[in-house]
Amino acid sequence: MTQSATGDAGGERARLAAILFDMDGVMVDTEPLYWAVARELARRYGKTVSDATLRRMMGRGRLESMRIFAADCGITSADPAQLLDEREALMVQRFSAGVDPMPGLNDMLARFHGRLKLAVVTSSPRKFTDVLLPSLEVDRFFDVVQTGDDVARGKPDPQIYLAAMERLGLAPPECVVLEDSLAGAQAGHRAGARLIAVPTELTAGEDFSFADARVTNLPEASGVVEAMIQQASPRST
Repeated sequence: MTQSATGDAGGERARLAAILFDMDGVMVDTEPLYWAVARELARRYGKTVSDATLRRMMGRGRLESMRIFAADCGITSADPAQLLDEREALMVQRFSAGVDPMPGLNDMLARFHGRLKLAVVTSSPRKFTDVLLPSLEVDRFFDVVQTGDDVARGKPDPQIYLAAMERLGLAPPECVVLEDSLAGAQAGHRAGARLIAVPTELTAGEDFSFADARVTNLPEASGVVEAMIQQASPRST
């Protein structure tokens, strides 16, 4: 079911010029892999990690997420940077087996490619996008790939989205962000972009009431984007 608030009581909105896709949880269902790897990593240190901790890690900057992991698990024998290196090595192993796209991703990219600019904005490192995007055969669709390697502050800070918009040459009101996590959604919203929340089963209980729309899948998100395009189109006389 789509819950939309795409109207603007204050007058006409800026034309929509770009879609900015989060990767993990929006384009590919990688969150279960991250959770499995985090549990394996905790076991290596004789610890366990709670679902609450795993939820708090979602969507955040890579190092920040590992700070949360280390603190909540009580791991003191390794610093967050070392834990991050270990997690990313495990993730590359998992990705080598292949990851399926989220339902509707390919149709959405084909629908808007050439009509809007498209970008990937992910806290993941470039070594992940360099593997995943070609394996999904979607790398050709994107004008910009903005990774967590290029910013000092991770989501929910808006820096990563502002950097992507600058590279696209667009103002925030011209962009719509698709996010599945609360931290990511907050980052897009704080950057001043429009926001479509696409929660997964893991994030469905979060409060996305500040979003312009909340949908259950990418086909519904495509419909909302189409409505945003039409909203800003000149009316025929």
